[in-house]
Amino acid sequence: MTYASPLLSRLGAVADGGPDAGVAAHYGDPVREQRELAAGRAAVDLSHRGVVTVAGPDRLTWLTTLSSQQVSGLRPGESSELLLLSIQGRIEYDARIVDDGECAWLLVEPAEAEGLAAWLTSMKFMLRVEVEDASARWAVLAATRRLDALAPFGPGGTGGAQLVWEDPWPHVAPGGTSYAAVEDARHPGLERPWFEHVVELSRLEEAADALAADGVGLAGAMAAEALRIAAWRPRWGTETDERTIPHELDLLRTAVHLAKGCYKGQETIARVHNLGHPPRRLTLLQLDGSTHTLPAAGSSVYAAGAGPDTGAKPVGRVTSAALHWEMGPIALAVLKRSTDPAAPLTVVGEAEGEAYAASQEVIVAPEAGAAVARPTGFLRRNA
Repeated sequence: MTYASPLLSRLGAVADGGPDAGVAAHYGDPVREQRELAAGRAAVDLSHRGVVTVAGPDRLTWLTTLSSQQVSGLRPGESSELLLLSIQGRIEYDARIVDDGECAWLLVEPAEAEGLAAWLTSMKFMLRVEVEDASARWAVLAATRRLDALAPFGPGGTGGAQLVWEDPWPHVAPGGTSYAAVEDARHPGLERPWFEHVVELSRLEEAADALAADGVGLAGAMAAEALRIAAWRPRWGTETDERTIPHELDLLRTAVHLAKGCYKGQETIARVHNLGHPPRRLTLLQLDGSTHTLPAAGSSVYAAGAGPDTGAKPVGRVTSAALHWEMGPIALAVLKRSTDPAAPLTVVGEAEGEAYAASQEVIVAPEAGAAVARPTGFLRRNA
């Protein structure tokens, strides 16, 4: 059944499509909404997102053994991010995790929830864990600050602890490492704190009214996407495809613990990090805004002066694009590692004659990886 948020009935709401189908793209003024969201005066309806819960005393040690992240010591209210990988180290699921002391809450993209819950259930064996796809009962409202007005609508109810996932991006988590081409202190993600609040789906409109009474309005998913792109924050299903490994998106920063025990895909994680380089790299594109349009996700990226009419092969693809309220038109793209980071580029859109001049802002450095010389015997691991 196709989901449609009850907040789509609000004045000015325009429904989104693609990965954000079911919620509002905007409420009539996308640029103003983006400014309000950045300033902490608006919240975004992400009620289309998936919510998977894992209860039971073995939940955190079990999730640690299955995933790329060390969450066995996660304290109540503490947030993290974990990946579930294929044997080849490719990203299959990317989950935001926050624990309430009795249950781990995994917040995921809409397309992940059903498959993730089914896969986790198949891996239970004799452990004391209970997995549920709770997407039909719980929703997410996000903002650039913690919203205390939402506390009564969360799992704890009135007087209970508020359940909020705080994005660890762009801080380097314990056991992680940065692949970014800038120093951590200059990372643009620091300008975008991000909090995802879990609320009862049946009380979503009531929660929005409580926010309005507290001076917090609604912003559409377009505003959230613009801030995410400017913060270099990758998203499952947009920046990822069937070949993506975490190194390409700088996800070793927040979602991978390089010194934890064995898990599926760990060999690829260690080999690329210690001895090799990721074959592709995430890049921010500053786009020429003279066309007054944005390239669609999947648009091909070429070296400047090249294109399909010249017989040249693309050097990458656009994964997401937005009009930022300060930076103008921007996009994230995944490029071949060999692409000259100083070279101007051209994005060729889907429509005939649609082309955008683009300059690169390097996110994942081309030389990232190969952290150690090739050792004798077993791979060395970071402490």
